[in-house]
Amino acid sequence: MKRYLLMWFIVLPILLVAIPAALVSVFAPAVPTAKQADVAVSAPDNLAAQPPLFIKVYRTEKKAVETIPLETYVAGVVAAEMPAEFELEALKAQAMAARTYIVRRLSEGKLDDVPQGAQVLDTVQHQVYIDDSQRRERWKDQYAWKNQRILQAVQETAGIVLTYEGKPIDATFFSTSNGFTENSGEYWDKAIPYLKSVPSPWDIQSPRYEETVVMTTAELEKNLGIKLAQEASTNGAWYQIESRTTGNRVGKISIGGKEFTGREFREKLNLNSSSFTMEMRGNQVYITTKGYGHGVGMSQWGANGMAKSGKNAEQIVKYFYQGISLQNFTKIIPV
Repeated sequence: MKRYLLMWFIVLPILLVAIPAALVSVFAPAVPTAKQADVAVSAPDNLAAQPPLFIKVYRTEKKAVETIPLETYVAGVVAAEMPAEFELEALKAQAMAARTYIVRRLSEGKLDDVPQGAQVLDTVQHQVYIDDSQRRERWKDQYAWKNQRILQAVQETAGIVLTYEGKPIDATFFSTSNGFTENSGEYWDKAIPYLKSVPSPWDIQSPRYEETVVMTTAELEKNLGIKLAQEASTNGAWYQIESRTTGNRVGKISIGGKEFTGREFREKLNLNSSSFTMEMRGNQVYITTKGYGHGVGMSQWGANGMAKSGKNAEQIVKYFYQGISLQNFTKIIPV
């Protein structure tokens, strides 16, 4: 009996340690080996995997050229050109459009519109670009999450550009449509096959969807270089819409004995859009526009609406740019 008690006192502590350890080993989640952990930590993400390409950006305020990595440049453009609050898939679509713009510019090599040593301006003449310090100043206490959102959009599309027949497209974009994008040939002189009018009903959510500006008849006459007839203030037909575009904008308008294209009229009066109606009240003209921007290419508010409805970035860009493909920029610019 004493022998059995002695053995029990020896075995019991061992069991108390061994059994819980065995249970932990069976039910605990697997822990990666040192080799597996190294792979998980050091695996390069899509952004880090891209070969280097540097962009020479003329910083207008500094009057100096800065050499910036491609994806850093793209992040600065997306931050400047699209609200960070937009859906991630819309931001990704914007990142691809921005990257396509600069790759196309570099591949064509037409750089005579920038100071010597530069490749692109940081203004609306090309694409607006803001650096990290400018983002911090603009976003203040919202900088962290907004910047992270922009960087994620750039990282998840790193290297990808939009092409048509193997060449980077003219990835034009604008803020808000009037419900339709525009055929390129009806706003510009050249019809581009992938820039065709498509419905964009989501834009009605934009704060710039409809606006009314008021000017005097004298201001209207001066800006257009016309003289309204004396009876214009009492005659409802004081102007005539001669034609409309596929995107339901003004194609041509006759007023004061002259004819203008919708684009000319918009630019001379600095209107938001070439989709407009006018009303004269006494010596004042009320002009109501729908949309904001030229209307050709990708509508940013349309892209955001598509993203909210569940469309991904590829579906968005292929909707607004008809018949395009996605490929890595290294197929266009070897690095």
